Amino acid sequence: MMADFRSVSNAANTRSTAQLSTGQRSIDRLHLLTLTPFYPSARDDANGCFVAEPLESLARMGARHTVLALQPFYRGKPHRGNSAVTGEWLRYFSLPGGFGLPSAGKFAFSRIAAYLHKLHEDQPIDLIHAHGALPCGHAAMLAGKELNCPFVVSVHGLDAFSTVQVRGFSRERCRKISRHVYEEADRVICVSEHVRDVIRQEMADTCHTSVVYNGVDPERFAPADPAAHKILSVGNLIPTKGHDHLIRAVSAIAKEFPSLELEVIGEGCERERLVTLTQALHLENNVHFRGRQSRAQVAEAMRQCTIFALPSRYEGLGCVYLEAMSCGKPAIGCRGQGIAEIIQPGANGFLVGAGEENELASTLALLLREPARAHRAGIAARQTILEGLTLQHQAQNLVQIYRECLG
Repeated sequence: MMADFRSVSNAANTRSTAQLSTGQRSIDRLHLLTLTPFYPSARDDANGCFVAEPLESLARMGARHTVLALQPFYRGKPHRGNSAVTGEWLRYFSLPGGFGLPSAGKFAFSRIAAYLHKLHEDQPIDLIHAHGALPCGHAAMLAGKELNCPFVVSVHGLDAFSTVQVRGFSRERCRKISRHVYEEADRVICVSEHVRDVIRQEMADTCHTSVVYNGVDPERFAPADPAAHKILSVGNLIPTKGHDHLIRAVSAIAKEFPSLELEVIGEGCERERLVTLTQALHLENNVHFRGRQSRAQVAEAMRQCTIFALPSRYEGLGCVYLEAMSCGKPAIGCRGQGIAEIIQPGANGFLVGAGEENELASTLALLLREPARAHRAGIAARQTILEGLTLQHQAQNLVQIYRECLG
């Protein structure tokens, strides 16, 4: 898989560079409207960083941006963050939870319709880029028809039709509306082939898809000398992320490596259970829960760790793996997930079976016993990012899609 990925990436990079040199005027005139439910805020500058950071690269290439971060009224209004591309937080009416999700796109569009008409009169919008089918993709579809401009929708995870998070009658309505959004979109942009497979299983050939992998800032996420025997995991503390398996794997090798530390960054519903598990395994001195951290703190933790591990069993791609790789760290993910398209086992990272605690423990122990092997994998990981997975690569691939959609 890795050989195919590299050949595709290198070809795409060469093609994108040539196209941009002849088509720079097109991007210079591009006014891009972004509709997103997540964007960095004053409280959490990591929320939606995978949306905001590529926009910075696009802006440096000449694109003009209007970013509307849409939030249902019952969640409160976040305060604007200090992203290089400013996002305007707007609240809209919506019924709470999954019950209200099928109608949320219509309500969101109603909230922004007058604003968009005025904006379009003053600064014509060339293309709308929505993140997620519901609610923003639905709102983008309605706005595109109203303003007569193309729209694309990015799919960042495996729950592409909101049928995992939503149950009952609303679940089927979410599926139906999501299907309609994907059918109407000028392009459905998937963060991995794994995500695209999910779309194709439901949609067959009724929508036009492309894969654009997330990118990393290789200067922010740059290598540094690691601390000894420090494992890092970054992710929401939810069951699918596999933190419990990681903690048990650490317990299995803790006697061999008495100074071993596991640093866990993230918040979520599993925190109390994970803390209880840590105490039951007598790992209070080994496992540290850091809670939510800023982008700068995450980057520093990536630089300082020896190994990055997130044994997630439900992952469309996972930006954190790429960030760790950019820092020159061997990253451990799970087979069958999106990151398996990037990691070549044993060369630039490692893959284990989901829930396979013994395999995970053995892999961690191998890397801790053989630091030279871990170092070689880290060097290869960094090279993988530099060859095709930087923010600049991501922006170039997006520009090509935008140009195709604009004809």
